[in-house]
Amino acid sequence: MAPAQNLVSSKHVAVIGAGASGLIAARELHREGHTVVVFEREKQVGGLWIYSPKSESDPLGLDPTRPIVHSSVYESLRTNLPRECMGFRDFPFVPCVDDFSRDSRRYPSHREVLAYLQDFAREFKIEEMVRFETEVVRVEPVDGKWRVRSKNSDDLSEEEMVRFDAVVVCSGHYTEPYVAHIPGIKSWPGKQIHSHNYRVPGPFKNEVVVVIGNFASGADISRDVAKVAKEVHVASRGSEASTYEKLSVPTNNLWIHSEIETACDDGSIVFKNGKAVHADTVVYCTGYKYKFPFLETNGYMSIDDNRVEPLYKHVFPPALAPGLSFVGLPGMGIQFVMFEIQSKWVAAVLSGRVTLPAPEKMMEDLIASYAMLEALGIPKRYTHKLGKIQSNYLDWVAEECGCQPVEPWRTQQVDRGYERLVSNPENYRDEWDDDDLIKEAYEDFASKKLISFLPSYFPKSGR
Repeated sequence: MAPAQNLVSSKHVAVIGAGASGLIAARELHREGHTVVVFEREKQVGGLWIYSPKSESDPLGLDPTRPIVHSSVYESLRTNLPRECMGFRDFPFVPCVDDFSRDSRRYPSHREVLAYLQDFAREFKIEEMVRFETEVVRVEPVDGKWRVRSKNSDDLSEEEMVRFDAVVVCSGHYTEPYVAHIPGIKSWPGKQIHSHNYRVPGPFKNEVVVVIGNFASGADISRDVAKVAKEVHVASRGSEASTYEKLSVPTNNLWIHSEIETACDDGSIVFKNGKAVHADTVVYCTGYKYKFPFLETNGYMSIDDNRVEPLYKHVFPPALAPGLSFVGLPGMGIQFVMFEIQSKWVAAVLSGRVTLPAPEKMMEDLIASYAMLEALGIPKRYTHKLGKIQSNYLDWVAEECGCQPVEPWRTQQVDRGYERLVSNPENYRDEWDDDDLIKEAYEDFASKKLISFLPSYFPKSGR
């Protein structure tokens, strides 16, 4: 942990967003003694876990003037990680067995995650810090402070300006679709939609659908659509060029292909395996782009090929730290715990209990890390995908702010969970072989007095 150079002090801090990252950031900042205001455009906390049946007028999400729907959750979505490893460390995400309206499955629905986050917000009185239905339209540095301009979401009220000592950006990164390029797609006559605007399979009834992407949302949506579609063809970038496999589940009408070679003006989609299908719709499950339209940094920051730069350890821009920070940029892995550890670091730095290296030292670290990625052949756009190094990253941040490293059972659950997802995408949520890790998790919760008793049952595998 870096030694503090100043007395511990309290700051006036704005948090942008009341999703999972914003909620834990608010709590950790408050615990550290800061005064916190959370800006949230919706009527409730929960962020991306708030389901809305609405979708955008532009199905691909490319029109910059479109009214944005901030939810990317589809009706059938369940978590792709076990609940034990998902929760915040002192507020376990365990089943509410006495409430039959709740989802007790090990991989629960999006509604259960939203309920958990709302329980968390009530438990720690975070809602008292939130300005609901308030959209941040501008954040900019002014005379050593940060000016935040906001307006009521109804667009009827005038903008309000408030100055803060610091701003923590927790606005998420699942709103701006990334649409993969397909040769010939401009002249292809069919429909196109990004998974951001997918909600239910009904509109695809009796269609031939091509889904681009076969991980997480791609695997989910292709199986969901297959229940009503005539055929579903999945283009998988990670597959060999010759890949061509028919799956019998869920309804014997789903094929796995290699990447797409081209789209043709006669309505056909040609894959690199040589197969071609006449498709009605292409669904892009190709991820998202980082975008912070409200943020003005006077040229100190930019987004280049989906790399938010420069950003020390994915949190602090050297020239603007510690007044500006980001929580939750890296994707995948142990998300909620990452939010928590990053938030503890931000809170401790702002109070002066922990200090950052000098800006030039942070830039040296960044330049070295970017050079390492380049040497490994990792494209810029994957800078914030930590993958297998997430555990080392989180342990480093935890040591900086003086908190415990991530429990080994959490990282083991994530690793084994992703192995199941890849090997058994149809049933990995309901069939598992890591009961030992479930037991270890609940024993850990009980030893820390986070649950009042060790349950006589654990979530049961459907195997």
